[in-house]
Amino acid sequence: MAYNQQQPMANPGMQVNGGNRNANNVPVNADGTREWSHGLFDCCGDAGTFIVACCFPCITYGQVKRRAEHLASKGYPDPEHGGLCSSDCCIHGCITMCGFGWIMQMMNRGHIRGRYNIAGGGGGDCCSAFCCTPCELTQESRELELEEQTCHKQG
Repeated sequence: MAYNQQQPMANPGMQVNGGNRNANNVPVNADGTREWSHGLFDCCGDAGTFIVACCFPCITYGQVKRRAEHLASKGYPDPEHGGLCSSDCCIHGCITMCGFGWIMQMMNRGHIRGRYNIAGGGGGDCCSAFCCTPCELTQESRELELEEQTCHKQG
């Protein structure tokens, strides 16, 4: 008897671990991945996050990372919405002063893409983190926001 060794993949609109990971029902490609719910340059859709990411990327990075980790571990949104300043924020700030904060962003972007089955790879993550820091941080924040909103609707 053969047993299936692969876990089933989430379908579009499927709710997993507390929230909908494809809240905008973005079409899924043949390989099971999808595009981001908002484009990289749709940053004005969340002007507040974009402005903070322009002036203080370390704060936005820390918030995005904490919110993503909270959703992954607890299945519901972080009640502090990422807080203001965390250890991740401080580390990112120090590394950014040396010119390498984009490396942390690139890794976090890969984790978020994995959580939402978003198409792409390390090269694209690297380019967006290095060349367009505020836009990529805002895009990640908006993707998390969609799942957080569906968690609130369920509760």
